Amino acid sequence: MDVVVSSRHCEVSERFREHVEDKLTRLEKHDHRIIRVEVLLERERNARQPERQVRVELTAKSKGPILRAEAAAEDKMAALDLALDKMSAQMRRAADRRKVHRGQHTPESLGHAMARTGNGETEVDGDDVIAEHHVGPVAVTGVGPLVVREKTHVASAINLEQALYEMELVGHDFYLFVDKESERPSVVYRRRGYDYGVISLELT
Repeated sequence: MDVVVSSRHCEVSERFREHVEDKLTRLEKHDHRIIRVEVLLERERNARQPERQVRVELTAKSKGPILRAEAAAEDKMAALDLALDKMSAQMRRAADRRKVHRGQHTPESLGHAMARTGNGETEVDGDDVIAEHHVGPVAVTGVGPLVVREKTHVASAINLEQALYEMELVGHDFYLFVDKESERPSVVYRRRGYDYGVISLELT
């Protein structure tokens, strides 16, 4: 397993690199297919929260899907341990799901987890004058920070079970996919406990 360590706004000592390599060997017991792990160490300048001024991001590449985990702490050792714990948990969940695919135990039913969506409106007092400006391609009404981050992913249509599997691997609370059966853009997301919800778009 190759380990690549990089940094932003800080320096990485040889001792820390060796510590990272030693720590990451524990991931191989969860997934022996790992080929490469990229470690990004970033220190936030003028951090408002000193206890979260150092961030570590792990990206594991294997023969399967890419896994990512990140964590922030007061120092790089603590942030590394937190990110490593998150990735280990993702790998354990992925291993459990692989057991489900092999028929070793029955997965929980998700049919009752379909989400209901409603329409909401925000009313503005007619006497108020709200300025509009643009951040990139987005028109912003009012004042306040807005960060626009665009990402484009190449994807194939998959079923709901595979979308859940992919969501667990990346460690997110939601996953955007194209449903193989309905051919609709859909999002599966985590609700309380072990429940999941699904939102689909009806194209017109």
